[in-house]
Formats: sequence, structure tokens, C-alpha cells
Amino acid sequence: MPELPEVETVRRGLERVTPGHRIEGGEVLLARTIAHPAQEAEFWAGLTGTTLSAWHRRGKYLLGQLTQPDGSSGGYLGVHLRMTGQLLWVDPNDSVQPHCRVRLWLSGHHELRYVDQRTFGRLWWVPPGVAPEVIMTGLQSLGPEPFDDQFSVAYLRQRLARSRRPIKNALLDQALVAGIGNIYADEALFLSGLRPLTPSDRVSPQRLQQLHGAIQAVLTTSIESGGTTFSDYRDIYGVNGNYGGVAWVYDREGLPCRVCSTPIQRLKLAGRSAHYCPQCQR
Repeated sequence: MPELPEVETVRRGLERVTPGHRIEGGEVLLARTIAHPAQEAEFWAGLTGTTLSAWHRRGKYLLGQLTQPDGSSGGYLGVHLRMTGQLLWVDPNDSVQPHCRVRLWLSGHHELRYVDQRTFGRLWWVPPGVAPEVIMTGLQSLGPEPFDDQFSVAYLRQRLARSRRPIKNALLDQALVAGIGNIYADEALFLSGLRPLTPSDRVSPQRLQQLHGAIQAVLTTSIESGGTTFSDYRDIYGVNGNYGGVAWVYDREGLPCRVCSTPIQRLKLAGRSAHYCPQCQR
């Protein structure tokens, strides 16, 4: 599933190319991809004629800000890529991909396609005057962004102090911190020297300080690398992310640790894989 760096990479790509382009129509190739409104005709009625003016990210959600011809708000185009979603900036004459679910036709002979093999991703039109979280209800439960001032060492200490759940599980909780998933939880735990199974309330103040810095560092590095591609993730031009080639532990089971050469181990934790170095992480 695309995590914060992948979604942020897509956002930055969309921010470069789509502002100023008017939505002239489109086509829904898989009806359940549209989460709101319930009627496809209402979805297109809301979008058509509006101009994409900016893109925002909240956790793993994308919000395309829309403007009406008179300059007033046109609401938002909301997108969640889920496991295999891709937003691709293409020429309308390009062949339609096998798993294309929605096509948006834009002014200037451009097209934005939503491609999703597993079909879990969703699109929303949020009408003007309505807060996105009212329609996109998953936004309501999100914790602070990893780079926000609210996400501090003191915040982590307060939220984890009475929790016995493994620290890896805590980092995957979007109500604790928005946007972190399996890849970057593993990477941040490696950089802070914590094993995935460490109870949250047993993390020392020094380790919490290291974990906070590691989360921000690994996310920054991955954003600079265009995210991680292990299966389906692509940027808006269909290009793979490059972070996977320098990952410390994620998806490296049996390979030597980049620090101490000890083979990386993998364990199952709440139905997810967790990768760690038994020597560097205590």
C-alpha cells in the first residue's frame, strides 16, 4: 500500500502539472470506485467545468482543490490509493490500461487516469461548503502528520505511556500518527534500535527521542527518493520509486544488515510482516 512518501510524491507531481486545467468530463469504468456521490451522473456534474487549483495530502489521502469558473470553490476531488491505486498523467490517445477505473479528461488535451488492480481505492467529490472529513469519513480519525509540531516527543510519550501493544503496531495506528505503514515503521524502528515487539510503554525516553527523529528522517529520505516500489506503486508518469534499493531492513529477510552484516529476520505481527536486525535492534 502506498504510504506517506508515495502519496506525497504523487501529490507533488499532480501539483506540478494539473493546476489551471479544467475538468471537461470523464468516464467511470468501475462504478464502485466512486465512493461519493452515489450516482455517477452527480459525480460528473460536480466535477465538470471546475478547475484543479491545488493538491493537498492528509495522511494517505489526496485532496484536489477545485475552483468554479467564477473563482468560487468547487469543492474537492478526494482520492485514496489504498493497496494498488495509481494516478497517471497521460495523453488521451494512449491505450487504456487493463486496470483503469476512472478517466478524467482535462483541458489542453490531457488526461488523468485512476488505475487500480485490486480495486480497493476510492474517489470522492466533496461539494463546496462541505468539510472533506464529512464525506471522506476516514479523515476524522487521523492523528497528526509526522512533520507537524503536534507530533512531538512529548506527544509520543503521552500516547504510548499506558499501551502494552508492540511498538510496531502502534506506529501503524493512523490515529497515533498519519501516513506511516509497514515499510517506514520497519525502517524507523531499525534507525532507532527498537525491535518491533517491544511493548510501547517500555520504550525509554532516549529511545522515544531517537524514534521521533528516525520517523522524520526515513520519511524525508523516501520522499527525496520518490517513494518505494515493491509491487504496484508508480508516480504520475508511471515511474517506480527508488527508496527500496536503499532500505535498511524492509523486504530484506535473510540479507546481511547494512550495518553489522547479521542476516535480517522477519516475523509476523498482527497479520503483517516485520523486518528487523537482531543485532542492531534490542
